[in-house]
Amino acid sequence: MNLQETLPQAGRYLARSARAVGQSLRLMVGLPDYDTYLTHMAATHPDRAPMDYEAFFRERLEARYGAGKGRCC
Repeated sequence: MNLQETLPQAGRYLARSARAVGQSLRLMVGLPDYDTYLTHMAATHPDRAPMDYEAFFRERLEARYGAGKGRCC
């Protein structure tokens, strides 16, 4: 493999790695990934319209923190 073939592959690898790290960091701090949701909806539920960003974010917060459910602390 020569340098001309290696550089584009390295660039694609770095871009994929950067996206994965970014997604992991967002998940660690509790920020949902809307782009991943849109990709999932298009691939597995093409007949259903995806939620807009505000509805998606609200639904994810409710799922995470259990909106309306009492907590002791």
